[in-house]
Amino acid sequence: MNKTMETTPAIVSATAKQVGEIRARWAWIEPSVWTDRMLTALEQGVKGGIWFSLIDKVYAPANLFASYAKVAANGGAAGVDHVTVEDFTKRLSRNLEKLAAQLQEDKYCPQSVRRVNIPKPGTQETRPLGIPTVRDRVVQGALRHVLEPIFERQFAEHSYGFRPGRGGKDALRRVDRLLKQGCRYVVDVDLKSYFDTIPHDKLLAEVRKYDGDSRVLGLIEAFLKAEILDGMRQWTPESGAPQGAVLSPLLSNLYLNELDPHMAQWGYEMTRYADDLVIQCRSREEAERALSLVQAWTDQAGLTLHPTKTKIVDAESDGFEFLGYRFVKHRRFPRRKSLAKFKDAIWAKTRRANGRSLSMVIADVNRTLRGWFEYFQHSCRTTFPDLDGWIRMRLRSILRKRRGGRGRGRGAADYHRWPNAYFTEQGLYNLTMTHVLVCQSSRR
Repeated sequence: MNKTMETTPAIVSATAKQVGEIRARWAWIEPSVWTDRMLTALEQGVKGGIWFSLIDKVYAPANLFASYAKVAANGGAAGVDHVTVEDFTKRLSRNLEKLAAQLQEDKYCPQSVRRVNIPKPGTQETRPLGIPTVRDRVVQGALRHVLEPIFERQFAEHSYGFRPGRGGKDALRRVDRLLKQGCRYVVDVDLKSYFDTIPHDKLLAEVRKYDGDSRVLGLIEAFLKAEILDGMRQWTPESGAPQGAVLSPLLSNLYLNELDPHMAQWGYEMTRYADDLVIQCRSREEAERALSLVQAWTDQAGLTLHPTKTKIVDAESDGFEFLGYRFVKHRRFPRRKSLAKFKDAIWAKTRRANGRSLSMVIADVNRTLRGWFEYFQHSCRTTFPDLDGWIRMRLRSILRKRRGGRGRGRGAADYHRWPNAYFTEQGLYNLTMTHVLVCQSSRR
């Protein structure tokens, strides 16, 4: 008896430690869905790699509520039923109970997706955006809670888009590191209208590799085939996973996942952020072979490479763009579209007739500056002085108008009246100085 009492606590402690370590590695998952037992099975692998009996996790009340909480936090517009997040919240208990019952009884049917066209920053083009109803966003979120850990376990190391704990900065660091290692020839891949062209049958086949619950598969298919309402036009899509839907980033990542090991198997260094991807090579010949492989893979996957945007470039002479940056040699700059979007945001906040105090305008501008610098701080140092000067010109224009002047705030008189130090005293965020401080800190 004493021997048993001595050994039992050690066994329990070891098990608890193991479970705790597993949960720490999967800290981002939805805890109402993923129990300790399921997480252990996720790490150790299930028989055949396929998960069954998942639908009950989807319609579990705690999961639906957790999904609703994220939908409410994200806000967003109403769908075709004109029900806003606030409307849904007013009858929250009843709405969630109804969803759970419909899902449990196989009576749930997604509503049409409202399509709007939003402008692409820095261009005259637009991008289609799908807006599902709030109820459908809640159910898609519940589905994502269940499926994302299963799919995440399959994703490649050098895939960074729409994944927990990863982001654009990680992808940019890898691209920068490969450039410094001599991988200067870049296959700049552009998948034409990727989100609208994913073949439904092939995508569902990818899902079936890991999900054996026919009811969950049916639910995913129903969302993919939900009618699209675009103005007065309405149709049923035969392909695509509409941008704006909660499930689309996960499904789009899954469909391209097979390309990652395919390229790695041939020894190519690919960096992927969702459908944005570059392949870095040490010679043009190697880059041409990589492009041929990508072309062959996309053909069989039912996707199309953009005929003019997909190209091989020499980073030393031509440069290339990736995730908002332009890479030239070993230097980074914000690409033109990124700068145009940034200036549009500042311009809107610094209209000469805005009617707000200068301190309020600067506080508003600073919020944009801090967020922009957080992402673009790794740009070449020559990027920032011109931007600082342009921002101060916008502010001088406001002050000039308030004194009865006309035109932009420039010229010796305006510089003398409101020198650069004046705006520093007013608390204006200085991109140039912040960049200097960040560089000094990194060198230490």
